[in-house]
Amino acid sequence: MLEIYEGALPTYEIYQKWELQAKNRNFGAFCVFTGIVREEKQIEGLSFDIYKPLLDKWFCHWEEKAAHQEVVLMMAHSVGDVKNAQSSYMSATMSSHRKIALAIYEDFIEDFKHNAPIWKYDLKDGKRIYAIDRSHHLNGSGILS
Repeated sequence: MLEIYEGALPTYEIYQKWELQAKNRNFGAFCVFTGIVREEKQIEGLSFDIYKPLLDKWFCHWEEKAAHQEVVLMMAHSVGDVKNAQSSYMSATMSSHRKIALAIYEDFIEDFKHNAPIWKYDLKDGKRIYAIDRSHHLNGSGILS
């Protein structure tokens, strides 16, 4: 399940909803990662743009990969502005056993950082400034790819 929220994520609400799904499926492992916007480089927060059709395709690939390992994958991300100390990203894996739920996590999050079609901007003095120094080139993007 992929969820997109305008602004900061309602982390407690998302956690409770996902935890209930894990309990209802009788899973013994429910692993959650939450990304929090941290104060650095005198920014007020971050802002995000998402290209939803490509994000859906990217996430669907990971859902299928997880399902082959009997893992359910969940992800929520912000679009728009997220202030410092607020959350912009959550993901969860759930399965019958801890080892398989944890095994997919690192690869999923690293691939997300490098290949998900989400663009990050610093918020500084009320302006959005593309965070080029913390961005990654997406394979297949751009006119000359």
